[in-house]
Amino acid sequence: MATTVTEPGLKRVERLERIWVEPRGVLGWLTTTDHKRIGLLYFFTTLAFFGAGGIEALLIRTQLAEPNAKVLSPETYDQLMTMHGVTMIFLFVIPMSLGAFGNYLIPLMIGARDMAFPRMNALSYWLFLASGLFMYASVFLHAAPNAGWFDYVPLALKQYDPGRNIDFYALGLIFNGISSTAAAINFIVTIFKLRAPGMSMNRMPLFCFAMLAVSLSLIFALPSLTIDLVYLELQRNLGFHFFDVAHGGDPLLWQHLFWLFGHPEVYIIILPAFGIATSIIPTFSKRKMIAFPLVALAELLVAFIGFGVWAHHMFATGLPTITLVFFAAASMMVVIPSTIQVFAWTVTVALGRPEFRAPLMFIGGFIVFFVLGGLTGIMFAAIPFDQAATDTYFVVAHFHFIIFGAAVFPILGGMYYWFPKVTGRLYHEGLAKLSFWLTFVGTALTFFPMHIIGLLGMPRRVYTYPSSLGWGAYNLSETIGAFILTAGLLLIFWNLVYSRFRGAPAGPDPFFGGTLEWATTSPPPPYNFPVIPTVRSAYPNWDAEDRRADVARLERGELVLDGGHETPASTVVDAVPDEVLEMPGESPWPLAVAVCTSLLFIMLLTRHYAVAGVFAGFALLAVAAWHSKEPQET
Repeated sequence: MATTVTEPGLKRVERLERIWVEPRGVLGWLTTTDHKRIGLLYFFTTLAFFGAGGIEALLIRTQLAEPNAKVLSPETYDQLMTMHGVTMIFLFVIPMSLGAFGNYLIPLMIGARDMAFPRMNALSYWLFLASGLFMYASVFLHAAPNAGWFDYVPLALKQYDPGRNIDFYALGLIFNGISSTAAAINFIVTIFKLRAPGMSMNRMPLFCFAMLAVSLSLIFALPSLTIDLVYLELQRNLGFHFFDVAHGGDPLLWQHLFWLFGHPEVYIIILPAFGIATSIIPTFSKRKMIAFPLVALAELLVAFIGFGVWAHHMFATGLPTITLVFFAAASMMVVIPSTIQVFAWTVTVALGRPEFRAPLMFIGGFIVFFVLGGLTGIMFAAIPFDQAATDTYFVVAHFHFIIFGAAVFPILGGMYYWFPKVTGRLYHEGLAKLSFWLTFVGTALTFFPMHIIGLLGMPRRVYTYPSSLGWGAYNLSETIGAFILTAGLLLIFWNLVYSRFRGAPAGPDPFFGGTLEWATTSPPPPYNFPVIPTVRSAYPNWDAEDRRADVARLERGELVLDGGHETPASTVVDAVPDEVLEMPGESPWPLAVAVCTSLLFIMLLTRHYAVAGVFAGFALLAVAAWHSKEPQET
């Protein structure tokens, strides 16, 4: 809201600034409940884990660059391969999309001043950070998880893996799941209840539909993973037999429970990419998204159908054929909502006046890799082909085209797109386009040859191979591609760091975006909007008359809500104003709860169960202090 206001309006803005501003310095960041600060904490933390996962990937590719290489020992290779998968899925893609982008943008997009539960939002970050450090401590203790990111039993059981490696995996993911569950609940309530007046469900940004679908999926998918991990820990450490055939258990139980989480997880990873694409395409195509209601419905349907596809990963396990046919059909069905979205994206660009700047170019790369990965996914829905190609590098190629090419490319485009909003500076367009081409070529060269060596029979998860099999040239090209890809990623980060300090001023809305985050200053103030905006369309920032009306309301003191940490709540469907909520301010208690929870999991790892119970009690006491009554803002 960058229009000049008069003295009464300025006084209201100054009051909002005094009410919402948080302490500066380290203490301010440790106690923050501001969704934007928490989003930035997520962003930089996930970037650090992304760097770790990238180093692991380069070491893996260096080991496989030539036959009979001895860069890594078999044990080290297994640990790096497992940590790479765990890092990229649980510590980068999901927290970057939901924690960083979602936290920073959702309240801005829906016209709110914060998340529904600000302190739980802070807690979810500190738990995420602690769970990541917990798992990476295993690397420095030479006891990193080593049975793959899917951790199949019986290889993960005590008799085959007696060290603490698998315990780090199981306890670390249970720990991480608490963070993800808290974040998902927060997003669901925020999206349903804190939308600006007039932002009915049919006017909500498509990015919000995507994040809603992700959050709902996490709520329903994570329990099966958590139960699986609890069963594994009970069998490893307390003598239970959930996966032991000799005592009535079944090793396939692990796979059923894991993939009941794991396949929805694929869509949990890809749905934020859909949301970012539906934000960037209209802006640079200069028109509203084609088939807006169908795209919103398709995002929700992808998440829903994804829960019926889990045995898609188990076609070679001996399940009855009639069972496989059902899951093959479900695997085909999920193509329908995905195709609706691809059609809408491409037609929107074709019917608009596209300006191919770096963010839109990354979305173009995303569409290419998503379509290619989707085509190989349809191939895996054919039962005979899946049984022939299972556990070959063809699976690795398909997976990485979807997980990196389709999921990460929109994240990279989103970094460029919202960089001016977060920093108030413009990035360097020339370097951005060069970074796209390096990243695109590197991705294609790294992962496309994997299709070929997969069809030639190279199994996944092998740490070396003999020269007589003819895989050397393909693996060498993949390794070269990995280093080109790394150069592209480093150029992106260099561009953003350089532009943060030397970039030209961006102004509040350099791209003329359609959603509400572009209706406030860059970077946004602590209170987001001096007046809670009103909405009459799905692209409210393009409604110039409404934005001028917001300024007039500021002059009259309407919807300013400067009596404290206040934000309005609205009805779920039509976003009719319901009540004014008093939001909590900064607090040390989320960090205290996270520290106690961390010590609890460390004690579980070292099997000091009584001490773990003590720290669980401390965590409950910190939660009680968290909810103690505080003095009202004045």
